[in-house]
Amino acid sequence: MDYLNAFICGGILCAIGQIFIDKTQLTPARILTGYVVAGVLLQAVGVYQYLVDWGGAGATVPLTGFGYSLAKGVVKAIGEKGALGIITGGLTATAGGIAAAVFFGLLAALIFKPGDKR
Repeated sequence: MDYLNAFICGGILCAIGQIFIDKTQLTPARILTGYVVAGVLLQAVGVYQYLVDWGGAGATVPLTGFGYSLAKGVVKAIGEKGALGIITGGLTATAGGIAAAVFFGLLAALIFKPGDKR
């Protein structure tokens, strides 16, 4: 049942993004950043944790999950380090994902020829 819940949760999040792409004038970059901000806001008000508990990877893998990780890291760091945790918490919690994105982006740039499309 966990796999089905993850599939449904991730599918709904992706379907919402596709609807935004098809029905609005928002650019994909604005939709992506909106998803991150939505994850932070939903975690800040305590709603996203219920979605993570139900949807598992379907809720943590999309960009809303990145926002959720940022907010969760900040809350944890504030408890441990005080006000300094506001700055360090989100970066500490998401360092692995950020490092992987940079590494695989570099790897793709080395393997393929980057450049402008003409």
